[in-house]
Amino acid sequence: MALFKPDEKPIESSSVAAVAETAPQLSKPSAKSKSRGLSIPGIIDGFLALLSAVPFGVFLLVLLISACMTGMLIQQVELETFPRYFENLTPGERLIYGRLGFFDIYHVWYFNLLLLLLSLNIILASIDHFPKAWSFVRKKKLTASPTFAMTQRTRQQVDTPGLSRSELVSRAQTAARAMKFRIKTTEEAERTTIFGERGQWNRLGAYAVHIALLTIFTGGFLTSRGHTGSLWLEPGETSDRMNKAVFNFEGASTQFAVATQELELPFSVHATDLAQKLINKEGSIETTNTLDWLTAVRLKDAETGEERDALIHMNKPYDYRGYRFFQTSVATVGSARTIKLRATPESGGPSEDVELRRNGETKLSDGTRIVFRDFNPDFRIGQDKKIGTGPGTTTYDRPAAHLQVIRPDGQASDPWAFTEAFNQEIAAAPFMQSISKGSGYRFSLLEFEKVPKAHMISIQYDPGVRVVYVGFTMLCLTLIGVFFFSHQRVWIVAEDGRVSLGGDANRNRLGFEDRVKRIAARIHNPNAGKEEQVENNQD
Repeated sequence: MALFKPDEKPIESSSVAAVAETAPQLSKPSAKSKSRGLSIPGIIDGFLALLSAVPFGVFLLVLLISACMTGMLIQQVELETFPRYFENLTPGERLIYGRLGFFDIYHVWYFNLLLLLLSLNIILASIDHFPKAWSFVRKKKLTASPTFAMTQRTRQQVDTPGLSRSELVSRAQTAARAMKFRIKTTEEAERTTIFGERGQWNRLGAYAVHIALLTIFTGGFLTSRGHTGSLWLEPGETSDRMNKAVFNFEGASTQFAVATQELELPFSVHATDLAQKLINKEGSIETTNTLDWLTAVRLKDAETGEERDALIHMNKPYDYRGYRFFQTSVATVGSARTIKLRATPESGGPSEDVELRRNGETKLSDGTRIVFRDFNPDFRIGQDKKIGTGPGTTTYDRPAAHLQVIRPDGQASDPWAFTEAFNQEIAAAPFMQSISKGSGYRFSLLEFEKVPKAHMISIQYDPGVRVVYVGFTMLCLTLIGVFFFSHQRVWIVAEDGRVSLGGDANRNRLGFEDRVKRIAARIHNPNAGKEEQVENNQD
């Protein structure tokens, strides 16, 4: 490789000696330059140089990844299971984690500082290195000498005595196009240069990766501005507020107090239905006997008046206006989603079977209205003759449905409907019989669909979630573009009876070397490409 350009002359020894004599004088900084190095502009320049350095960016990235791993390994305060997790920690772990902000690391000051510094590093480093990368795209070296071609990392030389330069140029152009190179031909007096290039956009792939990372960081910052709360829902209830648990660490961060903060939603949530898929329909509504919980809600936007129905269940959250709804928990008190009743007139006559949904109503043939008011999975009456719920609320030991009956003449009553087995037990108890009468009908509970009394919905406001998704999609695509493709350049210099090829690629140099060899083979023998194609077809 030449140490100077062909048109430059070597420096004479006397000139070198003269430079050597003057070098010490030039290298000694003056007092004025020393003071300038310690000045405020000098400090700022040094800080910007550090901030734009690639090693410093890698260091910041390692710190950011470590912080994210800490947030995954240590439970965060916004999780429902955090109180139990906190109790199982040792006093030393509580002290260290609390002081360092590990329990809420995504909202701690140094996490946002890392995002800011890394973003600035990416921006400044891109500004520093972009002109060089852009020069590969805009500035093309369209002429080259055989010496230049043969000093490239990948090089080939083809000797073809007796062939003219025009014939070699034609062969080279055909071969380069066959290898998917975009070519430009430059004619000179002594030689012809064919410049071939492919994948030049790959030089800018790193900056596309930088844009993707900045998009992710922006989304992460927006996410840290969000909040998470919970909302208990029963069918028929409507709410436009959720409760957020606030953990206040006290003293040496070994104890914490939980407070509840009420947050207003920009829309109302109306529960229309609750359901539970059980493994064994005859079993309890415990978690061990559950496949899924389903919560149907109607969202009404307070600003636009728009209404939409949504279904939230265990493995399928619902997104609306930057809010994400999760199925979090259920009440341990059992209820019924639907009931099937048999109404028998007390005065005699045929019975009627009807079905009611929770909070729903139906009519009998004579116009009597029946409203499903409540359900008790374990009907009991205390010593004060008040109806209560027993301890086994999820086992449905004595299921009973509380009704409201409105006769055609407007007379209303509040009877209870029991199972036939329980009706037989209370047949000799006048007080128990009295609470089921007064409506003109005797009601029997035939069937019911088990469901918890209420569901807890977790509502997460995450304004940056879509930005993060876009950023990660961009990152995957740009990384594929950067590492699976490469910028390849080749210079083919044709002279009478000889062709010199040389070039380089920023990635996948083995593949590029194979392409150069194929170009050289086709220049030497134009039928080499056809023979190779025939062999591939036979295989």
